[in-house]
Amino acid sequence: MENSEGVKIESTVVTEEPLISALDIALFVVIITVAYFWYFKRDKQSSSSEKKPYTIQPSSLSSIEQTSNSSFIKKLKSTGRSLVVFYGSQTGTAEEFAGRIAKEGARYKMKGMVADPEECDMADLVEMKEIQKSLAIFCIATYGEGDPTDNAMDFYEWLQNGDADLEGLNYAVFGLGNKTYEHYNEIAIYIDQRLEELGATRVHEIGLGDDDANIEDDFVSWKEKLWESVCSHYGIEETGEESNIRQYKLVDCSEVLPERIFSGEISRLKSYENQRFPFDVKNPYLSKIAVNRELHKSGDRSCMHIEFDIDGSKMRYDTGDHVAVYPKNSSELVDKIGELLNADLDAVFSLLNTDEESSKKHPFPCPCTYRTALAYYLDITSNPRTHIMKELIEYASDPKDQEKLKLMASSTPEGKKEFHEWILRDNRNIVHILEDLPSVKPDLDHLCELLPRLQCRYYSISSSPKVYPKSIHITAVLVNYTTPTNRVNKGVATNLLAQLIPTNDELPQPTIPIYIRRSQFRLPPKSQTPIIMIGPGTGLAPFRGFIQERDYARKEGREIGEMVLYFGCRKKDEDFIYENELQEYVANGTLTKLHLAFSRDQPEKKYVTHLLEQNADELWNIIGEKSGHLYVCGDARSMAKDVHSIIVKVVMEKGQMTNSQALNYVKKMEQQKRYSADVWS
Repeated sequence: MENSEGVKIESTVVTEEPLISALDIALFVVIITVAYFWYFKRDKQSSSSEKKPYTIQPSSLSSIEQTSNSSFIKKLKSTGRSLVVFYGSQTGTAEEFAGRIAKEGARYKMKGMVADPEECDMADLVEMKEIQKSLAIFCIATYGEGDPTDNAMDFYEWLQNGDADLEGLNYAVFGLGNKTYEHYNEIAIYIDQRLEELGATRVHEIGLGDDDANIEDDFVSWKEKLWESVCSHYGIEETGEESNIRQYKLVDCSEVLPERIFSGEISRLKSYENQRFPFDVKNPYLSKIAVNRELHKSGDRSCMHIEFDIDGSKMRYDTGDHVAVYPKNSSELVDKIGELLNADLDAVFSLLNTDEESSKKHPFPCPCTYRTALAYYLDITSNPRTHIMKELIEYASDPKDQEKLKLMASSTPEGKKEFHEWILRDNRNIVHILEDLPSVKPDLDHLCELLPRLQCRYYSISSSPKVYPKSIHITAVLVNYTTPTNRVNKGVATNLLAQLIPTNDELPQPTIPIYIRRSQFRLPPKSQTPIIMIGPGTGLAPFRGFIQERDYARKEGREIGEMVLYFGCRKKDEDFIYENELQEYVANGTLTKLHLAFSRDQPEKKYVTHLLEQNADELWNIIGEKSGHLYVCGDARSMAKDVHSIIVKVVMEKGQMTNSQALNYVKKMEQQKRYSADVWS
């Protein structure tokens, strides 16, 4: 920008000096052009080096190896491998599955490696045929409204826009999705079909994992049949009993200087002490908690209104976006693990990948203490998967504990039933397992290798940047529940947030790492467009921002369209959140209508879906006759599905259409972004 502005200024001066000849002008333009391109090239090189992501690399990695990181083909050839497993992962599950497949490849004489498509030149897939008995497997999650994960976006676009000849490429695909969402496994299905269209050979049929049911069971069942197909396709046999091979080796870091030890940072060492813009998933902003207040008026449940201070951060958000919060496990659970394993949690260690060619040198930021790893980097509250059961077997000294673990790790009907009942139904986490199987004493470094990464939690932003440019608001229900074993499980993020109460200005305010995730959940471009918002419970959150934005426009003198809100909760006097605000918006005309359903204030339960059915004329008037927009936020499993069915029914009846025509009408609304959903299961 500086260079281009300089050219503009200089050319203005020339036009004001008529005594300069045409030759002078031509020479001047040539000089400026050469200088501009020289500076542009230098700036481009400089900026590209500045934008290089921070990675933790071993000191032995040569510059030649670093420059060839994008060529997975070179790595396969140089290390005698024939199996590469790519993952498209937003929460880490697909990456975990990819690692398990690559590890099992050794049983079938297929040495494997895991690869992030974002870090690879995926055009190299055309060269896979040069490697004898090669196989590419894709563990791909579908994210949001049928979108690829962030790290698989470039690969997805390459498949869409390219026409590479993939003849000779052998492949298989496993998708990770959730049936409560409309676009179930859409990305995996597309990749599977597109690879075949480009000439690749499908070695095994696509697997579709459903996270709403039991995605672990889906994956294990598919994986077993996959290896049967692989053996048949390549004419190979399983080499024998599977052994537990460590992916990482323990490194003692007791002599490492304190300033080189990670203490909870996501990627860059000391990033919370030296904050650098821009802030994203690998570089979150350490935000102060400006407000933390209770929204429920009574009852034994809690709903928090929390405001994150972003003043001075240069962070910008739009109404409808999400904010990611990086949680921390409770010190009580962390200490419990140390106690059960008789481990020194303050010992400093590192886990180094035994595969020197892997781009992932550590499972989480290292070196750090075990306490830091268990608190900030590892998920110790979710239900462990079956492969962890298998790895724990060797650490069980009691034969009964060994047999129980072996059963749950097996793929037999009895084993699946035991895993489902003892782990999933009874909601046991790793702490509960170690408590209930007292002879199981795994090495803590091995446990740290096995446990998945602790993921950030996403919340719909419940404020408008027009009204609150220096803060981000969220609305969060405190998660606490009793399991069948009479243990109290607590939500990791909400229980941490509940403790972060701002104090007076004289004391340091509590902080937590956050970043903004963009969303397609947007108000119509024109403020005059009428909208209907359906958001029971905390589904109200993004609509609070919508209403604030339209209210801001009204106060500026702009015309705003009808705003109809459907809100529901249990009891009016207990959990009617933001009641005064909503009533004020009704009074000043910003909110045209407020339809309320209090499910437990009368003998028969009443929900927002009942109100929608009662107001079919109003619904059709806005979405049919006035081409308005409809928004849904909340539970995907039942509420959002019920709303969709009601919308189709109203379109049929009021629009005088057949069922097929109504479904197409609603589908077109979705394509035009006139029907948007921000839902979770």
